[in-house]
Amino acid sequence: MTRVWQWNRPVTVREVLEDLQQERSIAYTTVMTVMDNLHQKGWVRREAEGRAYRYTAVSTRAAYSAALMNEAWSTSDNPAAALVAFFGMMSAEQREALRDAVRVVQYDGESAADAPAEPHGEPRAEAPAEPPSAPSGEPSPEPSAPPEAEGRSAEHPRPPGR
Repeated sequence: MTRVWQWNRPVTVREVLEDLQQERSIAYTTVMTVMDNLHQKGWVRREAEGRAYRYTAVSTRAAYSAALMNEAWSTSDNPAAALVAFFGMMSAEQREALRDAVRVVQYDGESAADAPAEPHGEPRAEAPAEPPSAPSGEPSPEPSAPPEAEGRSAEHPRPPGR
């Protein structure tokens, strides 16, 4: 998935293989199996191109990370304690990024003038723009679970490998 997210374009097994082989020896069939498994789990879609497939990520890396965090949160016996422990592991920079993210969510839909200023008197950062919609006839790139994923919804996809 890392390669698919990094390149942010449709990729072939051969392209992923050649990139991975710069780091280590790996077989074509291994990469093909992993890509097929990701497709079967609904994390990449594929389009036939000649005798090969081009694979595209269904969700962003941020959506994947959010799904992992949501899974940890929702399966914890004590979510508040899990969050406290998680926050305790964060660096000062990570905690500041978290505060900024909470501000974005709290003031979603309000104008920047209504939102509190950043700690140094600077206006707060705006929420990232919505990703462009998929071309007509294409499924949206929003994260979603495959239909067979029990108990999962578009808001809470099952992360790859889980």
